[in-house]
Amino acid sequence: MLDMSRPGGALLASLFAVVFMVTRCDAAEASGSTVECHHGVVVSVSKPASEVGRSILESGGNAVDAAAATAFALAVTWPEAGNIGGGGFMLIKPHDGDPVFVDYRETAPGAARADMYVTGKRDSYTMVGTPGTVRGLALAHAKFGRLAWPKLLAPAIKLADEGFQIDAALARSLNAGLRNSRAFPEFGRVLGKTDSSAWRAGDRLVQKDLARTLRLIADRGPDGFYTSDVADRLVESLRSGGGIISKDDLAKYEAKLRRPIHGTFRGYDIYSAPPPSSGGVALVEMLNILENFDVRGYGRWDPRTLHLMIESMRRAYCDRARFLGDPDFVSVPDELTSRQYARRLGSEIHPARATASAALAKTQGITLAVEGNQTTHFSIIDDQGMAVSNTYTLEQSFGGKIMVNGCGFLLNNEMGDFNPKPGVTDSKGTIGTPPNQIAPGKRMLSSMTPTIVLKDGKVVLIEGSPGGRTIINTVCCVTLNVLEFGMPLREAVDAPRMQHAWFPDELTVEPALLKEHAEALRELRAMGHAISDRPERQGDANCIWVDSEKREYLGVADQRIGGWAAGY
Repeated sequence: MLDMSRPGGALLASLFAVVFMVTRCDAAEASGSTVECHHGVVVSVSKPASEVGRSILESGGNAVDAAAATAFALAVTWPEAGNIGGGGFMLIKPHDGDPVFVDYRETAPGAARADMYVTGKRDSYTMVGTPGTVRGLALAHAKFGRLAWPKLLAPAIKLADEGFQIDAALARSLNAGLRNSRAFPEFGRVLGKTDSSAWRAGDRLVQKDLARTLRLIADRGPDGFYTSDVADRLVESLRSGGGIISKDDLAKYEAKLRRPIHGTFRGYDIYSAPPPSSGGVALVEMLNILENFDVRGYGRWDPRTLHLMIESMRRAYCDRARFLGDPDFVSVPDELTSRQYARRLGSEIHPARATASAALAKTQGITLAVEGNQTTHFSIIDDQGMAVSNTYTLEQSFGGKIMVNGCGFLLNNEMGDFNPKPGVTDSKGTIGTPPNQIAPGKRMLSSMTPTIVLKDGKVVLIEGSPGGRTIINTVCCVTLNVLEFGMPLREAVDAPRMQHAWFPDELTVEPALLKEHAEALRELRAMGHAISDRPERQGDANCIWVDSEKREYLGVADQRIGGWAAGY
């Protein structure tokens, strides 16, 4: 479980055993917030979805089979982000090959224009990008899957058709989504209670329309979504509100295999998301900068460590805005992930004074557009060591609340991740730089950061998180906690997080950081860092730690929402 070669590893292992309750399993099933197993683990935000993934592993499926089954199950059990009407990214490490990245990010419809949001009007119907999830899961399965496709959808179909008992987290999510949904009657019909009362833990959610849609996908593969009557209904549902996706957009959508971003940190290999995600580039850039400093010697919560983390975040997010976009449309500089570039950036950091974000804006004061926080991430490993890190989303919570009539699934509102006003960039949050401007067929920039860490060619850490622009910094925090500061994974996931995204020029922190490290934050303010006094929960990092020598897997579900690890 723990790498005893890391400084303090033995001590940390003993503390881990005392402080944290770990569910252990050998051949038997086990589940909970933390599980230690030998054969396979699935960690997601949803108990039913994690257990679906585990059942696929136990029945002979590999990690990619389990990933597809888990993703379809999440479309049923976590509808605010789990989806078949959105998109995302899957990072796969085969047990005997190089990592592979599946890009199933949504694309702009053929009728999209660069200036379509210049007036500021962005309604739910025109904000829908061409969905990529079903094609992406099918591509991953075709490349690496072992079980028959229909078997992967069967558990999700059963959950939708027969229903399942919801927990407190899902009840809160549904009630929040239904609160302002009067303009979307199909949303209320499908996800509301028949008596219009509030959802409570223990209630049963049944989704017959979604079950029928999933059966069609099971029977016909991705064509059951992209070229069937489901596609007709999707287009019709959007056209009624002025949407612009056509049947041709759906039929032509392609998921893509890409080369992951690769970096190293303290002897570990870091593999993460390439463009059109900004996650991997920014993560590697931050780690490269921090590797030039003795932050381990300073200590995890020392103001000097926090200062250097903030400054690395600030610079990586500045480059994110300046350079990153869909690689099929823009050229992303290779130097962003180089050590030489990181050394130069690190040399510009004053050891005791914050950099003004405006000083980094070399081209018109660039800042960042707003991204939704309602994404979801899951991590999986199988008995052969194949690992999957998958992050996917509808953008905002429940997307734009557009439920396809009679089909039971929600559509994304991802077009909001494009730069809305070409050439218009200001300090209030508008961004108009060219790399992420709208174009037909283009994939919008993302912060999703599914990541797999290797040591000597073997998987040691599978991680990722939701959280919009905070995603990259959440993954960076967890990575540093484990690799740099030797924290056990449970402690690393539970530790308070912080976020700086260049603009606004302000550090946001979680409540625990504000409470437990108040003196360190006072010193940061003295250095010139502006710190928000409105602490917010950051991310939902569902992760797995691997001890390859002992063949032990430690699955850790983040409890900020109430995730679930299931293993055997």
